[in-house]
Amino acid sequence: MSVASVALSPVLEECLNFPGKFSHQYGPHLNNSILIYLSVGGSVIPMRIMESDSIASVKLKIQTWFFVRKQKLVFDGRELARNNLRVGDYGVADGNVLHLVLWLSDLQAITVRTACGKEFEFHVERSRNVGYVKQQIVKKGQGFVNLEDQELVCDGEELEDQRLVHDIRRKNGDAVIHLLVCKSAKVRVKPVDKHFEVLIDASDLNEHASAVGEYQSGDLSKPNIMESRPLPKDFLLEPFIVTRDIELPFVLKELIESTFQGLDRGNEPIRSSEGSGGAYLMQDFSGLEYVSVFKPIDEEPMAVNNPRGLPLSLDGQGMKKGTRVGEGALREVAAYILDHPAVHNSEKGFAGVPPTVMVKCMHREFNYPEGYEYTNKNCKIGSLQMFIKNIGSCEDMGPRAFPVDEVHKISVLDIRLANADRHAGNILISRDGEDGRIELIPIDHGYCLPENFEDCTFEWLYWPQAQRPYSPETMDYIKSLDAEQDIQLLKFHGWDLPIECARTLRISTMLLKKGVERGLTPFSIGSMMCRETLNKESLIERIVKEAEESVLPGASEGSFLESVSVLMDHYLDKLSNGGH
Repeated sequence: MSVASVALSPVLEECLNFPGKFSHQYGPHLNNSILIYLSVGGSVIPMRIMESDSIASVKLKIQTWFFVRKQKLVFDGRELARNNLRVGDYGVADGNVLHLVLWLSDLQAITVRTACGKEFEFHVERSRNVGYVKQQIVKKGQGFVNLEDQELVCDGEELEDQRLVHDIRRKNGDAVIHLLVCKSAKVRVKPVDKHFEVLIDASDLNEHASAVGEYQSGDLSKPNIMESRPLPKDFLLEPFIVTRDIELPFVLKELIESTFQGLDRGNEPIRSSEGSGGAYLMQDFSGLEYVSVFKPIDEEPMAVNNPRGLPLSLDGQGMKKGTRVGEGALREVAAYILDHPAVHNSEKGFAGVPPTVMVKCMHREFNYPEGYEYTNKNCKIGSLQMFIKNIGSCEDMGPRAFPVDEVHKISVLDIRLANADRHAGNILISRDGEDGRIELIPIDHGYCLPENFEDCTFEWLYWPQAQRPYSPETMDYIKSLDAEQDIQLLKFHGWDLPIECARTLRISTMLLKKGVERGLTPFSIGSMMCRETLNKESLIERIVKEAEESVLPGASEGSFLESVSVLMDHYLDKLSNGGH
């Protein structure tokens, strides 16, 4: 079943049955409207919009037709990322096809009600398994039932602990699920919008036959809890190391080992509903926790095996200007390597990029359009990043709640790496266990270190914290950065930065250091790197262009960077003096 047929609202489904009605909803008198087509989940949907519509307004209209909040629009191989711009700014015209990437919610709301009227609620990710649901029933039930006393049954079939909640719903529709305990109980599951409502009715032990239909469990006082059944050894996971001199740090070895143990136990990778490429949640040995996220390079946006239905890149360009398809994993690892600790011998980087490593991995749950066989041709290379427990992303909370230093550390990373894809959805929120202090975790760095600055975007730019000056400690960290050492470090780890990407790192690091020397805020520095509109060059782009025009043909990279430095000083001094 296609994504469209799953996610469409009844209103849109009715419109699809009558395309004329849908495509002419604005009426024939609106001459400046255009007809576009949304490609989603294998379906093509007509949509009439105004030439003056902003990207945000188009997304809002789509949101009224789909039961989703998060979405991406891609046209001609480029994401329509700037919500304030008009569709025409991206060259969208009458008859064009836009690819729509929907992010379906990973959470399902579950309501548990006992026979005595006690009721409580919790949320479970659709990618969680039955074993996890059992744990949540124990935790939220406050002694109502013990973990070892539970058996879940659906249509006469005992549900193994490794069965996914999403699979139960997909395979059995609205079938009744029964929970067997010492005091028999029946669990009825019904959809509430896109959620589950779970009703638990406790009954007397002698009534177990009516509670479970024809299912025979044997001795209910000794429930048979199914053990997970390990897969045969038809998977592979090992580090992808190109330099023999590299000794992986303990944290990365442990990350690979815990992921391997989960696969060896039979806990399958779970494809995330988030993002534009293939991203797989890897489980630990117990199958109750996620330990890592694997992103294969051949499943990146617009790559050959992308599972989201995006078009294949014909020239190798990625969805962000200055990036290339198949290099996202390298950039993910580079962001971790270059996130140097502020304290010597600390394992945690200054910005808190989760530990990330390149690996080789094979598993039948990955996207193999031609089928899976345990052969070298099906071995995927990609990034493996530690899964960080969180309470959501910055999309779920107002920015005023974020500590200043947490926003500043993200800004340092993004400016330095010229991030072309920093939005609130790829900054996770975590809370310290002791004092509950908010910590921001930056993820998704597949579009950092681009070949140029055209698509640099920082959502934190307009958060109030960006207007505050850096602390002395942060300034000291910035002063210690060295682009030349960073380029050599990446080369040592196997990525010889292309000339254009190395130039970007040198210039962005130069800008950050010079800006801090003048006491500029993250907003002032970041604004120099980001375009105000799609077609208006940023200040850093103008500096680069002027430097290229000022040096003689065949001049060395050193001469070019010296020219950039002089021009940058001129513009920064002007900015520091209030623009005069």
